[in-house]
Amino acid sequence: MCLTEVFRKCFGLEDDERSGLLDGNKIIKIRGTVVLQKRNLLDLNDAGASLLDRLHEISGKGVSLQLISSSNPQPENEMRGTIGKEAYLEGWVKKITPLTAGLTEFNVTFEWDESIGVPGAFLIKNFHHSEFFLKTLTLEDIPGVGPVHFDCHSWVYPSKRYKYDRIFFSNQSYLTCDTPEPLRKYREDELKVLRGDGTEEFRKWDRVYDYATYNDLGTGRPILGGSKEFPYPRRVKTGRKPDKKNPNYESRSSNIYCPRDERFSQLKNSDFLAITAKSLARIVGPEIKGLFSKTPNEFDTFDDVMRLYNGYDKELAASRSSDSCCCMNLELLKEFFRSDGEKFLKYPKPDVIQAEEFAWRSDEEFAREMIAGVNPVAISGLREFPPVSKLDPTLYGDQTSSITEEHIENNLNGLTVSEALKQKRLFLLDHHDELIPYLNRINGTKTKCYATRTVLFLQDDGTLKPLAIELSLIHPYGETHGIVSQVITPAQEGIEASIWQLAKAYVVVNDSSCHQLLSHWLCTHAAIEPFIIAANRQMSVLHPIHKILKPHFRDTMNINGTARHILISQGGYVERIVFQREFSMEFSSMTYQKWVFTEQALPEDLITRGVAVRDSNEPHGVRLLIEDYPYAVDGLEIWSAIKEWVHEYCSFYYPTDDSIQADAELQAWWEELRTVGHGDLKDEPWWPKMQNLSELTHSLTTIIWTASALHAALNYGQYPYGGYHPNRATMSRRLMPEPGTKEYTELEEDPDAVFLKTITSQISALLGISLIEILSTHSADEFYLGERENPEQWTKDAAALEAFKKFGEKLKRIEDKMMEMNTEGKWRNRHGPVQVPYTLLCPYNLPSYPMGLTGRGISNSVSI
Repeated sequence: MCLTEVFRKCFGLEDDERSGLLDGNKIIKIRGTVVLQKRNLLDLNDAGASLLDRLHEISGKGVSLQLISSSNPQPENEMRGTIGKEAYLEGWVKKITPLTAGLTEFNVTFEWDESIGVPGAFLIKNFHHSEFFLKTLTLEDIPGVGPVHFDCHSWVYPSKRYKYDRIFFSNQSYLTCDTPEPLRKYREDELKVLRGDGTEEFRKWDRVYDYATYNDLGTGRPILGGSKEFPYPRRVKTGRKPDKKNPNYESRSSNIYCPRDERFSQLKNSDFLAITAKSLARIVGPEIKGLFSKTPNEFDTFDDVMRLYNGYDKELAASRSSDSCCCMNLELLKEFFRSDGEKFLKYPKPDVIQAEEFAWRSDEEFAREMIAGVNPVAISGLREFPPVSKLDPTLYGDQTSSITEEHIENNLNGLTVSEALKQKRLFLLDHHDELIPYLNRINGTKTKCYATRTVLFLQDDGTLKPLAIELSLIHPYGETHGIVSQVITPAQEGIEASIWQLAKAYVVVNDSSCHQLLSHWLCTHAAIEPFIIAANRQMSVLHPIHKILKPHFRDTMNINGTARHILISQGGYVERIVFQREFSMEFSSMTYQKWVFTEQALPEDLITRGVAVRDSNEPHGVRLLIEDYPYAVDGLEIWSAIKEWVHEYCSFYYPTDDSIQADAELQAWWEELRTVGHGDLKDEPWWPKMQNLSELTHSLTTIIWTASALHAALNYGQYPYGGYHPNRATMSRRLMPEPGTKEYTELEEDPDAVFLKTITSQISALLGISLIEILSTHSADEFYLGERENPEQWTKDAAALEAFKKFGEKLKRIEDKMMEMNTEGKWRNRHGPVQVPYTLLCPYNLPSYPMGLTGRGISNSVSI
């Protein structure tokens, strides 16, 4: 009998225990808890998932995990950490699969050789039929260490789908150079997987992050990105095949690819589909009304518009008497969508008309929304009078403004124009230069619009007063001959008042569409996507900068992919509701030529626009020229809080500037982001060099600000202000009536009817209202600035956790300050004539409304 048999007979040891004892090593049992989400029974893509997985489990094909040492390398395996014995999830068959998305806990017990150190990663293999969402693994008690936590948050598909092992690392952060040797190769291998090999046609379980131009919008639209003519940020590569007729374009598909872990959660996807279905169903009522109207596709009166929010019961009754079958279908829909207590076919009443139906038409509210509305980033200080153009005169002729001192001087409260300029009390909403190159082409469609300039005066009470609006068209002889303009000044009575209201509408049409395409889509959605791609390709999940940025990238790729598929593509919803129509995305490309990363920082943006000046005596380093500027006042508080948090966090990991310069992954991320992700602007001198703590802090603050607070300010107010489309029309269909014409007479007799015939038509308005209702709605699974899904476990570093806790506490104090200012009577711009308090930069959503149209709450990311 051999020695090993003697030991086994004498001590009754199992093979693995006997081996450990003979080697002098102690085999211990490590108990762990795995939290995951199974494919649920109501998942229509795989209704039999639960049953098949149970059969697999019974047949021995379960879910295995293997711990990896962070301190014991294997020389024969490129110094990779030693891998432990397989352990399997326990009790899969006994756990009832939820009908809807829900988390389930499973126990797992590992046999671990204590001598090979602390586990720093684990491999997982899914031998089941379907995927599951792996949230966390927690090892209960590692001798000498305590609990070890793994923050996973990833979909794990059946192992047969992968050509590599799925690996997850513990929540300990490591800079590139500080990575324990046994984990280094695993870290490098995982990044290689995420980069792909550049040749794949991706499938739903793939996890590849790569770049592509915007060649997926339709073959009738220019390719955006990769050229001087149409520069653009890069999007994520889908791997779809080239279009058969034009291989320069990507083929269109109903499949919206993005790496699997970037997709909406099942809860959010359900919310998104439900609000989409409900909102689009509301178009039915007005369309039924149109069947009985002499003017189909028109709102004849403002009462017609208000009926959107009061319901269409009379029209439904008429349809009931004329078509019982249609009525039956509508009643079924009515029951299906009655989930929130609202009447079927009734839009929620937007905030802007809650207190008073026509307060939005006042001059004060028209001006206030430029600093407290949904696009508060366009107004600028007027530096010289009259306003000047930066367009090339050899191409566009004389673009000099026609606004004269005589137009405005009587409304300057006793000041001359020169004095008002010197006191920095004149401001400009300028939608002139950006539109002139496209104006003739746009007006060659069904759109009829102007390029506009609006001059405003800052009054002693802190409010802005519009002084003049310039409406410009291309000269009849062509662009090189410049413009022909008319200047409209405020009036309160007669035909002049009606003309003034129309002039304001043309300005709003410019502003609302430019907001949607430029401020909102381009400068948040599109601009952030390359940062996400580069971060996942170049920075490991172990990297502290990856950890701080991760929450601010959530869901962005999914919503951007959806937008490219149905919103901004050729013939998509955006082309049907904004005045730029088929030139919409090309138009945004022209603006990207002037995009500057450093000017996306709020203080720099305010200074660049001339609405603030540098002042070291002020708390945030800038002094606002409009003291009561709600977006800027609240924004500077949020900006400074983010910057303080980022600086404290980064200081913990980078004690010297040399450590930043030596960080290979950080430097690779920034280099790829600049030269590939935003490659069309790679040679611009304004890019930070990423050589010191100041540059790192400022850059990360800018990214987080853009993805969270800036997007919140530009997005969640869309329905409160634009849900009533006369206040934020996105299209104009007629030019200003000329004296002596039929249209001019109509304006004299029925100015409201002319106003409604001039702005967005009924069907386009309904599509637009439905769209912004969807975009303005918070999801139930949202996380807000200062929150994380696992606030105590996303990192092991106590200093980082404490800094994050302080950040959240500071945001709560800032929110309290905002609400206090909203109740103080002296800040008129925080409510305005419409009595809508400024809450778009309140960090948190209302506790009693975890989702919905709340007009507040800074989501961590561009998530909708």
